[in-house]
Amino acid sequence: MALAFQEYAMLDDDECDSRIIAAKNTLGRRLVILGHHYQRDEVFKHADFTGDSLKLSRNAAQSDAEYIVFCGVHFMAEVADILSRPEQTVILPDLAAGCSMADMANLIKVRQCWQALSQIFDVEKTVTPVTYINSTADLKAFCGEHEGIVCTSSNAQKILEWGFSKREKILFFPDQHLGRNTGFRMGIPLEHMVTWDFTQPLGGLTKNEIENAKIILWKGHCSVHQAFKPEHIDQFLTRYPNTNVIAHPEACFEVCQKSAYVGSTEYILKTIRAAAANTRWLVATELNMVNRLAEEAKAEGKQVHFMSPTLCMCSTMFRTDPQHLAWVLDNLVQGSVVNPITVPKQPADLARQALAAMLAVS
Repeated sequence: MALAFQEYAMLDDDECDSRIIAAKNTLGRRLVILGHHYQRDEVFKHADFTGDSLKLSRNAAQSDAEYIVFCGVHFMAEVADILSRPEQTVILPDLAAGCSMADMANLIKVRQCWQALSQIFDVEKTVTPVTYINSTADLKAFCGEHEGIVCTSSNAQKILEWGFSKREKILFFPDQHLGRNTGFRMGIPLEHMVTWDFTQPLGGLTKNEIENAKIILWKGHCSVHQAFKPEHIDQFLTRYPNTNVIAHPEACFEVCQKSAYVGSTEYILKTIRAAAANTRWLVATELNMVNRLAEEAKAEGKQVHFMSPTLCMCSTMFRTDPQHLAWVLDNLVQGSVVNPITVPKQPADLARQALAAMLAVS
């Protein structure tokens, strides 16, 4: 019988650490723990692999592990399940760890959008659907069903180029900012990128606006990356004019335009780690990652600053705590699997097609 979480909720972090370490020693190679860059330190330190969501899923699928415990959010665990082998089981320590951005696009609304577009032109021949990896499995499956594709913040430009090689327009969801920032870097004018408001008839757009658009952007965003404002950059540069500014492309257009460097979490890490000693950096991405990078960079005299004056971390990622991790691991030691993440076969097969297309392109 599974151990109840109530027994773990009141444990202090030190006791949880002891249990986590003991369980890892007992399970050995049967277990792999994945820690996303945005995860809190108390959990991140126990990870066998760290990185962004796709990298982690691929690492786990290539491992010998029977159990994959993903310290991240729900869509990440879904990707791990889709890419893992049949004999592997994916576990999410806290099922409440979701993603507000992913929640902004659901299958019903996307299908309604697709149907509305079909009243304007032959949508299957005109539009390539592209979903950011930060989306639910059924939206990845939708892309697979309609000869679309998945992208990450690292490969978005290559994926959009592929999409345009197939059809003349792209429907990009759920993050409008990644789509807009990538499209603009490709030379697409802002007026040829329209925002589809899923709460409005025809997305709040006119037929003419849709016909003239190259990219139709879903009205979604990451709440963490919306905390960064262009005035934060201006104010910081007034004090420290020689600062290097780097942003994640989920930040708004104005912030990315004021940033000398724009790229994924892995890009941000690699760029600052490779930078000259004694340089200063202003970073627009999640707080836990920035704090760890700032501590690491001190050894070379680099100063790394979080862009927003308001502390902002991924609140849903933060739900995964040492108590939940200890709970799921102790259950595995006892032979019980709690919080397994399983994507049904049909959507998993279609989503796998869209992911395979992405891997082939990038």
